[in-house]
Amino acid sequence: MANHKSALKRIRTSEKKRVLNKYQHKTTRNAIKALRTSTDKNDASQKLSGVIAMIDKLAKKNIIHANKASNLKSKLTKHVATL
Repeated sequence: MANHKSALKRIRTSEKKRVLNKYQHKTTRNAIKALRTSTDKNDASQKLSGVIAMIDKLAKKNIIHANKASNLKSKLTKHVATL
């Protein structure tokens, strides 16, 4: 276990960040799944802008890789266009 105050603080802050990152990533994955299962084009196109914003935030915070974010946005845009 940690012996220094700074190490104890690092443990606390890293745990808070881990929980928040996990929550944001899971929320985004659920939004992506909802978008993919959507069958109405108008509803899907409205959801798309929100999902893209969520993906961009994850990529900006390095929760997901920038290339993965780009691939997700591309595939989702193609999916909405084919509806």
